[in-house]
Amino acid sequence: MTVSTHSDEQIALWNGPAGLAWVDAQELLDAIYRPVESLLADLVPVGSPRAILDVGCGTGATTLAAARRLGSDGRALGVDLSEVMIAAARTRAAHDGVRAQFACADAQIYPFEPSTVDAIISRFGVMFFGDPVRAFGNLRAAARKGAAARLVVWRTAAENPFMTTAERAAAPLLPKLPPRRPDAPGQFALGDRDRISSILDESGWTSIDIQPFDLECTFPEKELIRYLTRLGPVGMALQQADDQTRTRVIGVARTAFEPYVHGADVHFTAACWIIEARAGA
Repeated sequence: MTVSTHSDEQIALWNGPAGLAWVDAQELLDAIYRPVESLLADLVPVGSPRAILDVGCGTGATTLAAARRLGSDGRALGVDLSEVMIAAARTRAAHDGVRAQFACADAQIYPFEPSTVDAIISRFGVMFFGDPVRAFGNLRAAARKGAAARLVVWRTAAENPFMTTAERAAAPLLPKLPPRRPDAPGQFALGDRDRISSILDESGWTSIDIQPFDLECTFPEKELIRYLTRLGPVGMALQQADDQTRTRVIGVARTAFEPYVHGADVHFTAACWIIEARAGA
């Protein structure tokens, strides 16, 4: 069952083109961000009997990484709005023989069993809430007192020029490309440290610590066209574009990425925050 307060547009997006694109690029994205996966899984002691919640789990890599560290009495639950990504996550868990559960749900309102979660993790999954105070309050209610949260989110768009290269280059050719709104639900919604701190404090979290984390990322240059034509605002727009526009956009965008191409690989820095907090009384 899907439980959500998102708009029909958001539900359609993440269960349609955006969700399908993430499933298609699953192996590539997991390889790029594997250090984040390890950082989050390290919150779980090996052999732990704890209950772990992974918010915005996507296709399940971080949930599975945490589940592999749990003992036989441990529980790992991944939640995400996208049915197509949750289906992919369940398939991965079954294929790998990992005990993990997945729910297609909006963590903002999902009726978690109160005070049952020992740790909450998220890899780029908590920036999309329409009401972040309500969302983090709901997560706080699910957590036991003193439970740890470790979340990785993007810093600002200005600090992540790689992430906006395609749309900056393609904007003249795609006049209907939606603008980035810093505080709106989306990739950079939690780019401001003071805003993060205020949201967590207001929603019942304590011992809040927010530190910059710069991740050096690499992926094969041969994957760059697939990356820019499937993911992000430009990737979404190209799915509706005519062949002529698509060809022109790909050419312009690929040229714009040239500073990041070094031989057979693409290199960029992901400017992130590591957020750590504890569930208050």
